[in-house]
Amino acid sequence: MTSQAKTPSMSSLAAKAVGMLAVMTLLTGVVYPLLVTGIAKVAFADQANGSLVVDHGTVVGSRLIGQPFEDPRYFWGRLSATGPMAYNGGASSGSNLGPTNDAVTKNAQARIDALRAADPTHSAPVPVDLVTSSASGLDPHITPAAALYQVSRVARARGKDEACVRLLVEAHTEGRTLGVLGEPTVNVLLLNRALDELK
Repeated sequence: MTSQAKTPSMSSLAAKAVGMLAVMTLLTGVVYPLLVTGIAKVAFADQANGSLVVDHGTVVGSRLIGQPFEDPRYFWGRLSATGPMAYNGGASSGSNLGPTNDAVTKNAQARIDALRAADPTHSAPVPVDLVTSSASGLDPHITPAAALYQVSRVARARGKDEACVRLLVEAHTEGRTLGVLGEPTVNVLLLNRALDELK
């Protein structure tokens, strides 16, 4: 005689499934996030807290999110593609507009006109990153060329020597990641803060 295996009842299968759901929910929804957050807070405390820039106890921004600067006394960053306001961290996205779209052309021309109006004697070509937005719409960096392009305007608006402002740009130029990835960049917020501290 052969013995037949006992078939589990539907209620016992349902109980096991509910138990497994509860265990996995606890592990993946509570334990794992707390563990990863704890490790991040210890190993990467600055990044885990938003890479905030604090001035005299007041948060003035984040090194990871651009800000709108339009005063001629400051370096300007890239255009923002977020809505309903510029550099909206809750709406990170590109515009999804192609390079031949009229809106892209109009935005670029408006920025060129603003740069020319703020520095009428500057006749050099405007670096492309000053007239376009990044894929996230929040990029806090510009190229060293874009920063150097603005040196004469910023120096004149502040009554500073151009060489002094140029040195400040060079001091705030960040190299490639690991020496090989990406291109050198300048964080606009950090550069402008250093500019305000310039004697």
